Amino acid sequence: MITRRSFITGLKSTKLLKKEEIFLRKYKPWGVILFSRNIKSIIQTKKLTDEIRKILKDKNYPILLDQEGGRVNRLYKFINTTPLTSEYFGNLYLKDKKKFNIYYNIFIDKTAFLLKQIGVNINTVPVLDIRVRGSSTIIGDRSFSQSTKIINKLGNFCINSFHKKKIGTVIKHIPGHGLAKVDSHKLTPTVNSKLNFLLKNDFSTFKNKKSFFAMTAHIIFTNIDKINTTTHSKKVIQLIRERIKFNNLLMSDDISMKSLKYSVKENTQKAFIAGCNLVLHCNGKHKEMLDVAKNSPFIDNFIIKKTSQFYKILS
Repeated sequence: MITRRSFITGLKSTKLLKKEEIFLRKYKPWGVILFSRNIKSIIQTKKLTDEIRKILKDKNYPILLDQEGGRVNRLYKFINTTPLTSEYFGNLYLKDKKKFNIYYNIFIDKTAFLLKQIGVNINTVPVLDIRVRGSSTIIGDRSFSQSTKIINKLGNFCINSFHKKKIGTVIKHIPGHGLAKVDSHKLTPTVNSKLNFLLKNDFSTFKNKKSFFAMTAHIIFTNIDKINTTTHSKKVIQLIRERIKFNNLLMSDDISMKSLKYSVKENTQKAFIAGCNLVLHCNGKHKEMLDVAKNSPFIDNFIIKKTSQFYKILS
């Protein structure tokens, strides 16, 4: 494990290209993330994940997927989750807690089953951002609720349930994406709220979460750091560590998103300088993959320790 580098990479297609195989052998990313473009069938995807793990010589090698339900459904070829948004489960919890427990347990059980069938061991859920009226629809019904109490309860339920099913989770988008007025895939959101307000509201849903991983929000919080998004901000990441008290592995959101204004190389370097443990690169463009790989340090003792803790839930 010690020779791995501190980044997570995407891949281009449903099978490993020769240059990707060479890339994985040479740069040894900490993990790989899959998308719909990588998934044609259960058998094909399991073959792909088996090949990745064979190259990295690790049966527990981290392979991630965004499988939230609702519109974020990378497994749409196998399952229709359109009605099963986080908002749906948040509303169900309010109406009928008993029914919520049954339905959400079934949802997580079936999701975990499918993830295992294709060789995925980390799901990038739950979304702990608050639903805010008038904000960008990029979060929208991906949020459980407008209530921090409901988000906290359902977030804990989600993390604990996936862990029992031997699937890791990634809380996102820390320290909170709910107030963003624009989509960070395309533009840089800025949030001008006071720190005290943020600590009591948006940031509070990320406190005391037992997830092994968290994903940063590409958002500028002007009252903490006027210049840098969370991903590039030492000040915000220090706050995540000291005030939100998230002490596990912190990964960037996709380093190629338009919210970050530098080259992929600079975006990668700045994320590590700010305090991200891992950098995420999703699009499978080989030149960008090389830029991320060459600018990602080898994993340190902290990453090794936390990865080992994650591996324990898989056995």
